[in-house]
Amino acid sequence: MTELRITEIFHSLQGEARSVGRPTVFVRLTGCPLRCSWCDTTYSFSGGQIMPMAAVLDEVRRQGARHVCVTGGEPLAQPECLELLTRLCNEGYEVSLETSGALDVSGVDPRVSRVVDVKAPGSGESHRNLYENLPLLTAHDQVKFVLASRQDYEWARFKCDQHRLVERVGDVLFSPVHGALEPRTLAEWILADKLHVRLQVQLHKYLWNNEPGH
Repeated sequence: MTELRITEIFHSLQGEARSVGRPTVFVRLTGCPLRCSWCDTTYSFSGGQIMPMAAVLDEVRRQGARHVCVTGGEPLAQPECLELLTRLCNEGYEVSLETSGALDVSGVDPRVSRVVDVKAPGSGESHRNLYENLPLLTAHDQVKFVLASRQDYEWARFKCDQHRLVERVGDVLFSPVHGALEPRTLAEWILADKLHVRLQVQLHKYLWNNEPGH
């Protein structure tokens, strides 16, 4: 029997990425090998509840949304995550995976939209980026840069050019670290440089102050 360690399963509005604002069921898996300086889900690093795969799927059905986001922590740290993603797709959900970019995404079901973080220097974990992931991404996928400073922004610009991300990936997302970089400042940099990226702010932080379960 396949089991997963789950921090929480909840129904909310998607706060980030391509599906921002859409009602979504979030399945937050427990555990993460990274320790980013700006992490806002440290409560998911440990603990959680062991749940059979069938119970996870039952809870997702009960929540009632058509979009499911599998997140963490780092969901791919649990090998059983790959089966969960496929099972969700088989049930007809629109599925996205939020991953740190430090683990291999090649085994993810191609029906899933992979939202791959590329860790900027300000995170303290940029050395963990698995750049072999980036050539695998397509127009169905998304790349996210979380930025704390002008240095992070310039670094992200370079990585976009180096890996031709804007040309190949569906959405390239630039997100300011909440409380460290003003969204307006980042917006002005993007416009001044005429970057073909999407500015994203974390909607849930403005609606619910990032409370767990939202």
